[in-house]
Amino acid sequence: MSAKTIVKTFYDSNLATDENLIDMFHQDCILYWNSSQGFTILNKDKIAEMLKGIRASYLSFTYRLSHLLEDGNTITARYTIYHTTIERPLKEEPLAHFISIWEIKDGKIFRGYEISQKLDDSEENLTSFSEIKI
Repeated sequence: MSAKTIVKTFYDSNLATDENLIDMFHQDCILYWNSSQGFTILNKDKIAEMLKGIRASYLSFTYRLSHLLEDGNTITARYTIYHTTIERPLKEEPLAHFISIWEIKDGKIFRGYEISQKLDDSEENLTSFSEIKI
């Protein structure tokens, strides 16, 4: 499986319902994440905790990709996360925009560099990247 296919398979999943996603991550995986909450480093165990929390809090948690670029074993993705909460099961809403760079090793997600920005209430920010007309 190509590096791009591995990452695309991850982004095609629903984090709220797929209990086996952690198997896509290399045992020595590290994610470096810059978010509105600050800088975080997550290893595989912390990623597993985060995925467990998502499954407990959301009915759906999916990605809408606008870009997926491949350079050898390195994949860059640009996307928006959409979610449906337990409290509002009929309302899917965008949550945040991301750009991620993933390194693949031994057929698994090995190293990640991620930056995210929560959406605000502006009309532009509530639009998926793929829907923006420039």
